[in-house]
Amino acid sequence: MASLRVLVHAFRAWRRNLRWAKHEPETPYLADLLSGAPVCLHVGASDGRHTYVMTQVAPQARIHAFEPSAFTFKVLKLCLAWHRIAGQVTPVHAAVAEKAGELLLVTPRKMSGRMGRAYAYVAECAPKGAARPDLEDCGAQLQPTPVIALDDYCAERGIGRVDFIRMDIEGAELKALEGARGLLDRNRPHILIEIHPTMLAERFGGTAEAVVELFRSRGYRMFALDGDRLEERQDVCPDVPWKDYFFIHPSRAGELPDGVFKARMAA
Repeated sequence: MASLRVLVHAFRAWRRNLRWAKHEPETPYLADLLSGAPVCLHVGASDGRHTYVMTQVAPQARIHAFEPSAFTFKVLKLCLAWHRIAGQVTPVHAAVAEKAGELLLVTPRKMSGRMGRAYAYVAECAPKGAARPDLEDCGAQLQPTPVIALDDYCAERGIGRVDFIRMDIEGAELKALEGARGLLDRNRPHILIEIHPTMLAERFGGTAEAVVELFRSRGYRMFALDGDRLEERQDVCPDVPWKDYFFIHPSRAGELPDGVFKARMAA
């Protein structure tokens, strides 16, 4: 039986999705990426808002949604049921990194006392001092969470092709991509990824430049929103704590539905 808190959070998320409210500005561009029956990986699924959008723009899509928070995973499953898309989506209670195992999920407690679930990240041990270098907090909640690698997950389930990956995991993106090198090399999926330069450097020993280079070395082209305009970029935007970026591989450009990405890739 779901707790009242889970029900309240799930209802808010379900209602927000129906209204297409509070979605990131990149969300409308998913319709320019997905068509047919794509296999999508939603890494850091939270309450499933991007999962929901994928099912609406590609009704035959098959989506695997990974969420490490025990609380938010319950919210996610309720939202899937209420939207009647549970048959399209496989929810997975796990974080994603370079190898399988177990890590701690660190969820900062905001100065207001509320849990900053959107700012949660995985770590090998409890942080000393502030939970995050880019957020004021009054402590953190620690929760052990299972961890999978995407290459292993796909191999174990016979997923031979991945078409799209949405990733928002608060600085762990380089570790997650290290565990997905096989499917990146094999499938060249479209990517929408939020890159966190400060968290990468301060909590994961990586850099935003290393994330970009991982894609560049494979021939991907990089795009980001500048206001309401989609522009091609060579590097991450300076002086922003985090931002979403699209990576599209030329070998998959011909499969794109008519839209802004297909036009840009043909230029």
